[in-house]
Amino acid sequence: MSLILFNKPFGVMSQFSAHPSRATLADFLSIPGIYPAGRLDADSEGLMLLTDDGQLQHQISHPDYEKLKIYLVQVEGEANATQLARLRAPLNLGDFTTRGSQAVRIEPPGWLWLRNPPVRERRQIPTSWLAITLSEGKNRQIRRMTATVGLPTLRLIRQALGPFSLATHPLLPGEWREVDLADWLKA
Repeated sequence: MSLILFNKPFGVMSQFSAHPSRATLADFLSIPGIYPAGRLDADSEGLMLLTDDGQLQHQISHPDYEKLKIYLVQVEGEANATQLARLRAPLNLGDFTTRGSQAVRIEPPGWLWLRNPPVRERRQIPTSWLAITLSEGKNRQIRRMTATVGLPTLRLIRQALGPFSLATHPLLPGEWREVDLADWLKA
């Protein structure tokens, strides 16, 4: 059984099959029989786990297993206490209500790589960084949450999933490494 950590670059599709206009996982990984355990949108970056074991893939990606996922989020605007409290509480997004989350304002991480292309800047509109921890991860959930509280997402990086983190397992965008499956199992 294999377990691969991969730092998905901005703009890459979370699939191995060809895409008409974007790079895919196949452009970075040529390990036969592995599949992504969960997805990141093309406009999101960061940690993905891949495995060749279907049961493990399900445990990693299904919200019932409540594996924590930490996202670093650059938002448009200065996040205030009211907005952070709303992000922490269950939040009605129309088609579903989120579970409660952890949300704190942070300084931009010193280890973070520059994005290509860079995030747009508006001189009159400040930005701030948040760390949001979820035990779920539905389609575009973080982006929808921040927009609902008035903080549109400019950049979204999954920093950690379960016991693995880009802070402790540094990988540049497009890099990958195999890790010990026992680390996942004991988490």
